[in-house]
Amino acid sequence: MSVALFGCVADGKRVDMDMQEAADHADGIMDTTLAGIEPSVHWAHGPTTTGSCGVTRRRSVMTIVSDGRRGNFLGLVERDWRKRNFKIKGVNNDRDSPAIYAQTRGGFGVSLIFGGGQAFFEVDSPCVEESDVAESTAPPNGPSYEGVYPLPRPNVHSDFWSTGAS
Repeated sequence: MSVALFGCVADGKRVDMDMQEAADHADGIMDTTLAGIEPSVHWAHGPTTTGSCGVTRRRSVMTIVSDGRRGNFLGLVERDWRKRNFKIKGVNNDRDSPAIYAQTRGGFGVSLIFGGGQAFFEVDSPCVEESDVAESTAPPNGPSYEGVYPLPRPNVHSDFWSTGAS
């Protein structure tokens, strides 16, 4: 999916996309990112939120990524984002909560954050036209946990990503 760069009107609203289109684009960003992770990981949808002019989509990685594999995971995602011409805005090298923050050329904020031993992806839209936003239709590659909040801790073992995890 490609999206043209947008222009702003005087009130700061983006005129070329509404919140639903932005949410769909955010799903596409995460779909492509997660498809590029090898070996693949299981994920589930996190909550979708909307603000006064933007939308945020989230996904939680349900595969256990051990402390020893976090650097591999972050590096793989960062290389993918750089190849897609995302601007890396910041890297947090904290041992317990490492993170990467990037921005697409279309102004979407993209992040990968580890917290509490779990990896989370988040995509924030730029300011767009207000509209209703449906839940994502992208099927997770594991249990959907529909109606479950908060999601359980990572519970899928990977011979690669979970190496050294207890």
